[in-house]
Amino acid sequence: MFYYAVRTGRKPGVYPNWDECKAQVDKFPSARYKKFASEDDAWAFVGTDQKPLPVDQPVQETNDVLLPAKCEKKDIKIKKSSPKKRALEQVSSLPEEQSQPKRPRCIQLCDVPQLDENKFTYMGDSTVVYTDGCCSSNGKSRARAGIGVYWGRGHRLNVGDRLHGRQTNQRAEIQAACRAIEQAKSQNISKLVLYTDSKFTINGITKWVKTWKKNDWKLSTGKPVINKEDFQKLDEVVQGINVTWMHVPGHAGFAGNEEADRLAREGARKKIEDQ
Repeated sequence: MFYYAVRTGRKPGVYPNWDECKAQVDKFPSARYKKFASEDDAWAFVGTDQKPLPVDQPVQETNDVLLPAKCEKKDIKIKKSSPKKRALEQVSSLPEEQSQPKRPRCIQLCDVPQLDENKFTYMGDSTVVYTDGCCSSNGKSRARAGIGVYWGRGHRLNVGDRLHGRQTNQRAEIQAACRAIEQAKSQNISKLVLYTDSKFTINGITKWVKTWKKNDWKLSTGKPVINKEDFQKLDEVVQGINVTWMHVPGHAGFAGNEEADRLAREGARKKIEDQ
C-alpha cells in the first residue's frame, strides 16, 4: 500500500489512493505532492502529525467540510443553525475551484517538477527515472533511433542522444535503460525505480534473460536472440543496484514518460558524430 502526501494543494493531507490525491493537486498552482510507502513518512512530508480518522470509524452524515491540516477554524465562519444550513454555508465559503472541481487530466505522481538541476525525485527511498527509445523509419535502411533519459525538469543528467549501432526501436529502449542505470550507479544511487513504456525491455531483463543465458542465448526455436548484446549489457549494469521496473503506458499523458520520449526524439535527430 502506498500513501499520497499533499503538502500544497486544495486540501493538504495524506490520501490512500491516487484519485483522491489527484483531485487536490491537478491544476493547482505550484502544487507539491509525493508518493510514500510509509504513512509516517507521508505525514512528515506534509509537515504535520495530524492524521485522518481511521477508515472503519463511522462519520456522521452532516456534510461538514474537512479542514486542511493547518487551516484554522476561524477561516470559515459557521453560525449556529441547523445542520443542513450550516453545511451550505461551509460549502459556499470555499473557493470556486474547490467547490466545483473539474475533471482532472492524467498526471504522473512521481514526476514532481524539479527546479534544482542536481535534485532527484523519490518514491520512498528509491530514486525515480524515466527512460524511452524511439526510431523513425524503424526496420528500414534510413532508420534513425534515439534514447531518452529523464530525471526531472532541467536536470543535468537528462539525456537525449542518438543511438549507436543498429538503428531499431527495441535497441533504443534497452540502451536507454542501460544509460539510466549507469548514471544512477555513478551517483551512488542504490535503489532505483525505472519507468519505461517498453514491456519488451521489462520482460527481457526480469524473465527471459535467465532462460536465454541457460540456453546459450538462443530462443526456444533454436534461433539466436536478436538483441543479445543489448540484453547482455543490461544484465551486466543491473548488477550491484536494486532496480524496480515499472511499466507506464506510452503517449497517455504521463509527464515523465512524455519528457523521456521528447528527449529520445531529440536524440534521433542528432548526428552520431555530434555526440
